[in-house]
Amino acid sequence: MKVEMPTAQRRILVVDDETSIRDVLTRYLEREGYRVEVAADGPGALQSASAAQPDLIVLDLMLPGLDGLEVCRRLRLSSAVPIIMLTARDEEADKLIGFTTGADDYLTKPFSPAELVLRVKAVLRRVAAASAPAHMPEDTLRFGALAIALAFRRVELAGREMDLTAKEFDLLHFMARHPGHVFTRNQLLNQVWDYDYYGDVSTVTVHISRLREKLEPDPAHPRYIKTVWGVGYKFEP
Repeated sequence: MKVEMPTAQRRILVVDDETSIRDVLTRYLEREGYRVEVAADGPGALQSASAAQPDLIVLDLMLPGLDGLEVCRRLRLSSAVPIIMLTARDEEADKLIGFTTGADDYLTKPFSPAELVLRVKAVLRRVAAASAPAHMPEDTLRFGALAIALAFRRVELAGREMDLTAKEFDLLHFMARHPGHVFTRNQLLNQVWDYDYYGDVSTVTVHISRLREKLEPDPAHPRYIKTVWGVGYKFEP
């Protein structure tokens, strides 16, 4: 059974080329009991992620060596570690690219270190800390070949475990709890992104697309996550 790790055992990797930002975030996170590792460039981020096996990564977009997007892409080849991406730019295109490459959250500089800590806590609340169990619990939501277990944050399709990010799981689970109900993108943004999130509804569109790519045999003609044109989306049981 997965159990939540005490805060003191959670390891956060902070990747930023600005020493002042690394130092401030380290102080704030350590004050909350987290163990903090740091890296100053893209190659260092990949090396530290491999060596430290962090529970979450705070990743700057603009990095020397390899930028944050490329680091995120490479991490996603073998890991579902939650990633909060930082950027000095506030372009919506950057946010969409970040989410498409697998980021779980996005924070624009300048930001409050206290807000970053809240984001870290919000993401970690949704991530189990131990290995998944060999079986699905009794309260699992089941829809044909699809099984969704909230307690273990585990999704199986035809007996194969799906590799979803934290927000992908949250979005799928919320919609599956309300089968047949049509939600607008604003409603999904408000329900799933449950802290003071300042993004827009295109974030939902990106996550729906990623879920379809992972769950649907033919994403262009989805079995589970349907578009209701002019309104939003629904989960089809």
